[in-house]
Amino acid sequence: MRKDIHPKNYRLVAFRDMSNGDTFITKSTTATKETVKMDDGVEYPLIKLEISSSSHPFYTGKMKLVDTAGRVDKFMSRYKTHLDKKKK
Repeated sequence: MRKDIHPKNYRLVAFRDMSNGDTFITKSTTATKETVKMDDGVEYPLIKLEISSSSHPFYTGKMKLVDTAGRVDKFMSRYKTHLDKKKK
């Protein structure tokens, strides 16, 4: 194996799932400007996630449409004529 290819600046970071508000803490090297104060009184750098294992349908068993930034609407408007022809 090659030596010295992994970063050395790991630190504890809070990751927050924005779809359900669930927060977990793990080590990461990801840079962020936001921080959050957790229940233990310690302030951690905050990384916001759109979806995590606590909200993903594969892990929860619940089917839920996750529309990020209007992707479904964008798809529907782009392929509207094709879908209309198919309906006829």
